[in-house]
Amino acid sequence: MNKLVNGEWRVDAHESTDDSGAFTRQTTTFRNWVAGSEIPSHLEADPDDRFQPEPGRYHLYVSSACPWAHRTLLARSMLGLEDAIGVSVVDPWRGEDGWQFSPDKEGCTPDRVHDSDYLRELYVRADSDVTCRVTVPVLFDTVEDTIVNNESREILRMLDTAFADLGNGRRLLPEDDAAIDRIDDLITEIYGPINNGVYRAGFATSQAAYDEAIDDLFSALDRWNDVLADRRFLAGDEVTEADVCMFTTLIRFDMVYHTHFMCNVRAIHEYEHLWPYLRDLYQLPGVAETVAMDHITEHYYTTHPEVNPSGIIARGPDLDLEAPHDRDRLGGESLVFPEAE
Repeated sequence: MNKLVNGEWRVDAHESTDDSGAFTRQTTTFRNWVAGSEIPSHLEADPDDRFQPEPGRYHLYVSSACPWAHRTLLARSMLGLEDAIGVSVVDPWRGEDGWQFSPDKEGCTPDRVHDSDYLRELYVRADSDVTCRVTVPVLFDTVEDTIVNNESREILRMLDTAFADLGNGRRLLPEDDAAIDRIDDLITEIYGPINNGVYRAGFATSQAAYDEAIDDLFSALDRWNDVLADRRFLAGDEVTEADVCMFTTLIRFDMVYHTHFMCNVRAIHEYEHLWPYLRDLYQLPGVAETVAMDHITEHYYTTHPEVNPSGIIARGPDLDLEAPHDRDRLGGESLVFPEAE
């Protein structure tokens, strides 16, 4: 993989698998917090008063194809932060130069802050000597002219807490500290085997690493399928950040992970409860409009030549995400999504 090394773009400067053939994900670099953020108890961090939650000040850089960036797009939409936080969308295809801006391509935009050609220019702007991979999402402060954070889970928490007064009044996090800790535990619980598990399977370069990832992935999916038999959402009656994190993996599963990453033990649409759960989330206000399946399929099938050398984009399956799900019988939706006045 390609990365910045001391501010210079390097090709093949980062290995994505270890000696055993297992996929390894590099940690993110920019980890500041906007003032007023509710920081998870397991992190040793403090909000930075430099970064005040003001409307129009912050900008999200995302790929509609990327599940990690999709988390932030989804929260921005569900929480009604579209007017408070701007967004720029990169090209779903990523070549040797990394994420690029292709404003003439459908669903893409220019860099609406600095008119950059490549996302890496924003990283060097924030730190001229930075050594890191260039990833999405990025939360950028237009006043300080720097990157605040590029860790999706932390940006999600900031949108839900620091920017709460700038949105529609909905929340993806309970008020109770113990309940918040439970949500953080859930996010951690699904990350390893599911969110990152599909990548561990898809990028494995040994049979043992692949088999371990697949066993972890489908054991977790089977477990959550059972849990969701009588629980509408992951934490109970209300949609939370944990559901956002689960959704962005599940919505990509049958279209790309099942085939492209060889996660083909079962498809999500074959699960008795995960499949209607996915449709339930998709049909909630502010969700469907954030799903760009054309970007998702183009990115995965054309950007990983080591996995799919031909670059051919698989066509199926044909999924009806608007089909009735019958999960409203379990209650809960109105607690999180009140009717608009």
